[in-house]
Formats: sequence, structure tokens, C-alpha cells
Amino acid sequence: MNSLIPLLVAAPLAGAALLLLGGRALDRFGHWLATGLAALSFGFGLVLFSDLLGRDAEHRTVTTRLFSWVPVNGFQADVSFRLDQLSMTFVLLITGVGTLIHLYSVGYMAYDERRRRFFAYLNLFLAAMLLLVVADNYLLLYFGWEGVGLASYLLIGFWQHKPSAATAAKKAFIVNRVGDLGLSIAIMLMFAEFGSFAFGPVFGGASGASEGKLTAIGLMLLLAACGKSAQVPLQSWLGDAMEGPTPVSALIHAATMVTAGVYLIIRSSAIFDLAPDAQTAVVVVGAVTLLFGAVVGCAKDDIKKALAGSTMSQIGYMVMAAGLGPIGYAFAIMHLVTHGFFKAGLFLGAGSVMHGMNDEVDMRRYGGLRKYMPWTYRTFAVGYLAIIGVPPLSGFFSKDKIIEAAFAKGGTEGWILGLCALVGAAVTAFYMTRVMLLTFFGEKRWQPDAQGNAPHPHESPSTMTVPMVLLALGSACAGGIFAYHDAFLKWLEPVTGHSEGNPPFGSWTVSGLTTACMLAGVGVSYLMYGRSPVPVVPPVGSPLTRAARRDLLQDDFNHAVLVRPGSALTATLVFFDSRGLDGFVNGLAATIGGLSSRMRRVQNGFVRSYALSMFGGTLLLVASTLLVRSF
Repeated sequence: MNSLIPLLVAAPLAGAALLLLGGRALDRFGHWLATGLAALSFGFGLVLFSDLLGRDAEHRTVTTRLFSWVPVNGFQADVSFRLDQLSMTFVLLITGVGTLIHLYSVGYMAYDERRRRFFAYLNLFLAAMLLLVVADNYLLLYFGWEGVGLASYLLIGFWQHKPSAATAAKKAFIVNRVGDLGLSIAIMLMFAEFGSFAFGPVFGGASGASEGKLTAIGLMLLLAACGKSAQVPLQSWLGDAMEGPTPVSALIHAATMVTAGVYLIIRSSAIFDLAPDAQTAVVVVGAVTLLFGAVVGCAKDDIKKALAGSTMSQIGYMVMAAGLGPIGYAFAIMHLVTHGFFKAGLFLGAGSVMHGMNDEVDMRRYGGLRKYMPWTYRTFAVGYLAIIGVPPLSGFFSKDKIIEAAFAKGGTEGWILGLCALVGAAVTAFYMTRVMLLTFFGEKRWQPDAQGNAPHPHESPSTMTVPMVLLALGSACAGGIFAYHDAFLKWLEPVTGHSEGNPPFGSWTVSGLTTACMLAGVGVSYLMYGRSPVPVVPPVGSPLTRAARRDLLQDDFNHAVLVRPGSALTATLVFFDSRGLDGFVNGLAATIGGLSSRMRRVQNGFVRSYALSMFGGTLLLVASTLLVRSF
């Protein structure tokens, strides 16, 4: 079975290579080739999952080494893979949801001239993310990490004829470079401390390292996670990334890129468990981001950007749970998987709405679409109920466990985190109910565009609706299956460990509080958007609303704190370089050049001139000698 692990990565990677190098001959069936190879990788994952289930819990870690990548004296880097319960969970999520998104893209991108290239990039995205989660050392993980960044850049900016898409791709790439710098520094620190960056030596040697060094490594890993998972303060790229095709949004938000940071933190749990300051930083980042993203999601009229704010918030829940240590590791991954189902379904549903509405994204121009798009409405509704935590759908089981783990942290910290999580649940219910009401209920509000073309909403083709139905099934059932006899917790416990903490009250009380907060959010949203006409032009709103529409001024903050000082520093350095260094160098060159040109006049090639020079020199020498003797 070990030989199948490399094939997980090889199948989509081969698809990307074939589609990029195969030329126009593959245009007619390249999309099906890419989808088939993604499905093949999922099949390999199922076979490997079955093999792991047949092993004892303590023997479910499988490693395989392909070759020595960098064989240097004192520095050994291998291309080796590690499959355990944690990586296996990600493999099934990436390949399973990824295959459904490939299938959906067949219909969504049917009339795009560059469809073959788009599917090549999708395959490349899957291959890079799979390499990231099955790598057995941080250097190979970093290779997959950068591959994910490259693929996201290519996909976000796929419609590069749109300046906004090209700008969004560059923004995502640059912001992620900041996080990637953190990961590269962390790897260097690991090698300096442990003499290796393989998981075994690093995790085994963590107990012998000083807390200060582990804290430094942990903070650099957190910086990397903030970039990929769009957490404060590196979250500004996520909303703009909606400029890419909708299947890209679904893939980034549900199964690949934004989950990478959560994986990195939990894979590095041996480091964070011994670095409490770094662990606290993880908790703070997650708690702040879950509220930040929820507030942003409340004010967005663009359906995809509202869902992007939701992703930021839900990933915040996962990061906060990961920062809780063994109390929350398994629940962070559980919510990550259930979120993969319902968020992919929600984004694909948004794409289906756009498909039937001439690519209109403003929810204020929708209304009443449940009559025209029944399958889209039903599947979107399941995802909506799951994300707000309606029992017994998936989000109810996974989010409640995180809130319970937050309270179980104990003390003042536990109460603060638990209350933040409850507020997040209420706000999530508010903005997601707003999305449902503006999109599928009320009177139709769509109007002709600038060219006079009025939308004619209609249901999407089966290649798009079938993946939506399957994701809706996962959104409805996955959480209950995972929670049955703590099946998911027991599956991950050998890798992540688990402890119960000290909750101030029981699970049923937490569920009751969470459900009450959820119902309050739904009720307030209904009063605001379900009982009165929705204006097509949004009102000015409060200062908080205006700030939330501008992503809580995150771009303004970045410009004020980073861009403008950076530009001023650059201008100063350019001035110093051009007027200072270049001025000195150019001045010295000009002086020597001027002297040379004047000296050149003396060397004119005439014997009489040379004789006169010699005579003058002789007179000068004689005069100097006589002058010296006179004294």
C-alpha cells in the first residue's frame, strides 16, 4: 500500500502537465481528463483509508521514501511521505470535494476559451495541496506550500483580462509571501536547533529545546498560517480573491488553501504544546478573526464576498480551537471537514445563482430565486442550515464542540473565548440568514444591465447540480456520523491527543446557549430583511456598517502602516542611492574623466612639444636644486 501514497500526488500532477503541455488537441476532453484524474486520486485515498482502518490505532502511521532530494554532508532532505489519521483526513477532503468541484467546473466553464488551462491549474492546485499534507518533513511541506500559492495566483487571476482579477491575484500572492517568510524562518530555526526538519527528529527533540526557541518557531509557524488561512493580520487578500471563477473560490475556501494553516498548526502540535506563549497567540488570532470575519460578512452585498467573510470567521473558529491544545485539536479538524462540505456547497450554489443571473453578484438585485432555481435553493438552504448550526446538521456538532472546548479552557480566558464563540455563532446566523433572504425570498429585484440585457434566471445543468446535491448530503450527515460514539475524536486521538479540560457546564447547556444565540441572529435578520422591501441601492448605514463594507478598513490600515511608510522608505533609499552613492560614483568618474581629457592634450604626438616639456622639466629641476642649496 505504501506505493499508492506517491500516486495520490502523481495523478493530478500528471493531469496538470498533460493539459499544459498537450496543446489544443486536448481541448475537447481535457476537462474530463482532469476530473477523472482527480477522481482517481480520490480512489487511491479510499483504498489507503480502508488499509488504515484495518490496522491497530497505534500502527496507522505509514511512511515511504522515494529518493534523497538534497544529499549533502550534514544536510539531508528526502522526498518522503507520511500518511496517518491527520493527513488521511485531509487527503479524503481534498480529493473528494476537489473532484466534485472539478465536475461542477465542467458545466460552469463550458464556454470559456481557456477551459483546458483552467482545469490544468485545478489539477495543479490539488497536487500541491496533497503534497503539503502528506509530506514527512517541513522542507517538502514548504514545497507544496509554495505550490499552493502559485496555483492560487494562477486561478484567482485566471480571467486576467479583468484588471480587478489581475490585481487580486497579485495581492493574494504578495500577502502570502509575508506568511511564507515566517515558514521559511521557522524551518531554518528548526534545522539550527534540531539538525533536521523531518517531523520525527523535530517532534522528538522538542522536549529538549528551550521554551524561547520553541516560542520563536511557533510564532513563525503562526505567521505562515495567518497568510494561507487569511487570519488577522494577513486576511486582506481573501475578499479580493473572489474575482476568480466561482469554482476557484469553492476550492480555496473549502478544501485547499485556507485549510493549510490549520493543518500546519495541528501538525506542529508537539511544538505548540511546549510553547504556551505561541499557543496563546494562536488562540488570540483565531478569536479576533472569527469576530472580524463575521462583522465583515454582515455588510457585504456581493454574495461571494459575504461568503468570504464567513470563511474567514469559520477558519477563525478552527484556529482558536487549535490554540486550545489537546482540548481542541480534534474538534478543529472536525469543523474543518464539515465546513469543507457546507462551504463548498454554498460557494457552488452562489456560482449557480450567478450562472442564472448573467454573473450578477449583488444580492440586492436578486430576490425570489427559489421559484426559478429549485435545486440551487434546496442545496444552498442545507448549507445555510448547517453553517448556522441547526441540529442535527453538520455544523451543529462541530461548532458546538469548539464552543464547549473554549469554555473548557477554564478561568477567565475560557469565559472570554466561550463568549466570543457564542457571539460569533449569533452573528453567523444573522449574516447567513441575510444572504438567504436577499437571494431566494421576497420579490424579484433584478433589472436590465447597462446593455439592456435582463437576467432570465434558470436552473443550472446537471454537471453543476449533482455536485451541489452531494455536498448538501455531506453538510447534512457528516457531523452526525463523526459525533456518533465520538468516532472522529477516536480516529484522530492517536495523532492529536485529547483532554477534556474543565468545562463550567455540560454539553447540553452549551448546545442550548449556542442554539439560543443562533435563533436570536436568525430573528434579528428576519426582522431587518424579511419583513420589509429591500432597497436596490444600500442605505448609507452606521459608521460600523460603512467600515465593514470596506473590510473594517483593513486595506486602509495596511496602506497607513505598511505601504506608505514602505513607499517613503523606498523613496528615501532611491534618493540616497541616486544622489548619494550614484552621485559620488558618477562625480568621481567625471573628475577622472575630465583630468584624463586634459592630460590627453599633452600627449599630442609632436616631438617639439615633448622636447619643450623636457626642457621645461629640466629648468624646473635645476631651479629647485639651486633653491635648496641656497638654504
